[in-house]
Amino acid sequence: MNPILTVADVTRVHGTGAAEVHALRGVTVTASPGELVAVMGPSGSGKSTLLNLAGGLDTPTSGDVVIEGRSLVGLSVAQRARLRRTSVGYVFQNFNLVPALTAIENVALPRELDGVGARQARRDALAALEEVGVAGAADRFPDDMSGGQQQRVAIARALVGERRLILADEPTGALDTATGEEILQLLRTRCDAGAAVVMVTHEPRHAAWADRVVFLRDGLVVDESGRTSGPEDLLAMDGAR
Repeated sequence: MNPILTVADVTRVHGTGAAEVHALRGVTVTASPGELVAVMGPSGSGKSTLLNLAGGLDTPTSGDVVIEGRSLVGLSVAQRARLRRTSVGYVFQNFNLVPALTAIENVALPRELDGVGARQARRDALAALEEVGVAGAADRFPDDMSGGQQQRVAIARALVGERRLILADEPTGALDTATGEEILQLLRTRCDAGAAVVMVTHEPRHAAWADRVVFLRDGLVVDESGRTSGPEDLLAMDGAR
């Protein structure tokens, strides 16, 4: 089975000369249909940089990023944006909701930008909001919602439509334990339906939902493990780094 996402021998260098910072150093990561991949590591290890490259929000210094057989290297900004709208759902750590739009308008926006009619986009958005349990907040603006509600709306925006690749940066960060488990179950369900999910998390109990766990440190993959029996295994492995 061909991967939906391939990050191949990617480096990302910020700055030049004495200010040069190597955020990633020859990292290779794949995510196949039906697979949930968790990315763990200490602050500054390159986790968010990896997601930004995987979603076409940034470009690698070297190496390649391929989504559903299409290389992102060499695409224009507009071409990368179009590919994200049709194939990639992104859950940002800071939500990135548009303050002037209601919840349903935020979720419908990527569908409308891709040419879906307003009525259909609104129906799709409402279905996604119902899926994450915040349909009742459809007509509220972000400033009128709690952090947990904003997080769910951001997740609904990532799930709306036929996204084959879901990238999630700490998707349960603003949620209580029970709600966080519900969101992880949603991501797991999307995987079971054939999508690929790459999730950055610092919580071993959340990484335990994954089929594979990639550990980053100082911009390098230092370990890559299959599904473990529980959070305790991940705690032990992470503590050994």
